[in-house]
Amino acid sequence: MKALLPAETLHPVVVSRGRAVVGIAAFNYIETTIGPYGELGIAVPVVHGKRPVPVWPLLREASFSGFGMFVLHLPVTTRIARDAGKLVWGYPKFVADMSFTVLPEYLECELGEGEKHILTMRVARKGLVKKDNRPLVTYSVKDGELIKTVIEQRAIYMFELFPDGAFLKLGDHPVAEELRRLELSKKPFASRVYLYRPAILPEGEVVEKTVGEYKGYAGEDREGRLEVKYTRL
Repeated sequence: MKALLPAETLHPVVVSRGRAVVGIAAFNYIETTIGPYGELGIAVPVVHGKRPVPVWPLLREASFSGFGMFVLHLPVTTRIARDAGKLVWGYPKFVADMSFTVLPEYLECELGEGEKHILTMRVARKGLVKKDNRPLVTYSVKDGELIKTVIEQRAIYMFELFPDGAFLKLGDHPVAEELRRLELSKKPFASRVYLYRPAILPEGEVVEKTVGEYKGYAGEDREGRLEVKYTRL
């Protein structure tokens, strides 16, 4: 995991026996300033600065100094969402196709690029209901500089540790192969299902200059597909 990061000052958060965490989050943005679109983030929880103690930064998240998510890949379903993310934040975005299934029992997202299946993830709609107004902090690289972005949000979600009914299936795409090389655990560490989440995405700030380049997977120049299904049919 450490080898994927562009700066020696970014430290993956370790949980046990030297194992780090990968976060995968799927969003169906219904209303935004650039129109509706789907997005799936693949990110590493990190701390910028001093090497942190295990686990503790995950419990405190944005209230832990230097904590954030380094974005490995950020596929979206529209060109405008891709271009805006790359231009302003240096996010490693590419255009993909997303299909959401929304049922009382679970939420599922299938991600692909044309005929290539990237991944399918499912999360059960159950768990402890929590209110959380802490911001989401991301790290990305733009023009050789490390960018920190603090995304204010108001969230209510259901949370479970070692959840049943949640899974990740990887496909035959370069992004899936990268995840496969990380030797992810078969069982998820935790799951989170948002019931409510408005957010504001501001410009980021440069927190370190002259870091390694990180571009992620480029993808093709095309429009993507977004589908949302509310039945099993």
